[in-house]
Amino acid sequence: MTAILSTSAMLRSFISYSSRSASSINSSTIVRYCSSVSASIVRFYSGMHKLIGNIFRANMSTSSQSESPIVLGFGGVSVDLLATVASFPNPDDKIRSTSMKVQGGGNAGNALTCAARLGLNARLISKVANDAQGRGVLEELQLDGVDVSFFVVSEEGNSPFTYVIVDNQTKTRTCIHTPGWPPMIPNDISSSTLKSALDGVKLAYFDVRLHETALVIAHEANRRSIPILIDAERIREGLDEFLYLSDYVVCSAKLPQAWTEAPTVPSALVSMLLRLPKVKFVIVTLGADGCLMLERSIPADEGQAEEMDVDNLVEVLKQKIDNKNAAPTCISSDITRLQAKGIGSVCGRLFLGTAEKIPESELVDTTGAGDAFIGAILYAICTEKPPEKMLAFAAQVAAISCRALGARSGLPRLSDPRLMPFLG
Repeated sequence: MTAILSTSAMLRSFISYSSRSASSINSSTIVRYCSSVSASIVRFYSGMHKLIGNIFRANMSTSSQSESPIVLGFGGVSVDLLATVASFPNPDDKIRSTSMKVQGGGNAGNALTCAARLGLNARLISKVANDAQGRGVLEELQLDGVDVSFFVVSEEGNSPFTYVIVDNQTKTRTCIHTPGWPPMIPNDISSSTLKSALDGVKLAYFDVRLHETALVIAHEANRRSIPILIDAERIREGLDEFLYLSDYVVCSAKLPQAWTEAPTVPSALVSMLLRLPKVKFVIVTLGADGCLMLERSIPADEGQAEEMDVDNLVEVLKQKIDNKNAAPTCISSDITRLQAKGIGSVCGRLFLGTAEKIPESELVDTTGAGDAFIGAILYAICTEKPPEKMLAFAAQVAAISCRALGARSGLPRLSDPRLMPFLG
């Protein structure tokens, strides 16, 4: 529209100029005006082509997702300011970035974007300010097919943003986060809005941020028997209550031992299932080492279930991994009574998932890889994939995301040929 107005204005200017000064117009003047008008027309049609393309893709996404399972997410969103550097600076250094990108971020925003790209009908609740960053966050989510109609937009304050320094030498990222203000509070969501947001939802996801409001939504989801998955990234306020409400838990590598004080990760998973009777499975992500999952099971004849030390069983499963295979795989145990010394035992199945061995030349940035993994887990639960396929699929989605700068640039769509071997 701006292009039309500017083009029309130039035409009017040219005509007016011509009528006033016809005798002084020469060929070079006409060429300059015509060139200026032509450039504006080109910019206009280029802009319209991009706009129509975005609208078409958004409409196609909405149409294809209308019959898909609905997942509701609540948690953090932000603007990520990503700077790639040759190596992480020392204190008081001045260095140049090798590349720069600005895009949406935040655990919930990334995970729900991934779920939407994989084909789920994704709804997200969070809060931004009515500033440039907040408007950008909403627009980017909408273009990826995420329903942002339940967002709260404050007319004052600032939207969350994060500085991300990506170290090319170590392939690590350092995040410096600035929270949004004012924070979201329970009164920001009316009962009618909450009812609409949960209508038809198959699975609810929380990253345990903005916990006071999140718990209001989680309790209502629980009352409606909507399963809950939480991203237990670290010890946060409200985490304990969320763990007791949850059906599925995905943890970072250090969380299980930090929460249970168990001596090993496998024994910590046993402790978590013993302390959290509602939880069906716990997954701990281990970066390049893949993941470990403990699923609660009820054997047909509990007395016949073999008993085994959980740490020993992990070592047995490791011996079965084909280290020559670069693609993600998953090895599982039989239903077993898993014992953790000094903690107790639980009947379940243990799954050891591997990560893709990404060539050094293809590994760009691990920012948001855990969120991509969770987005794929959300998809797998909603589409009822068995655990063996779920873990390998999620690992592949996470690996694909590591091949581009930022948490969202590399997130694949379900039609990505790299996912085809994991969808059978």
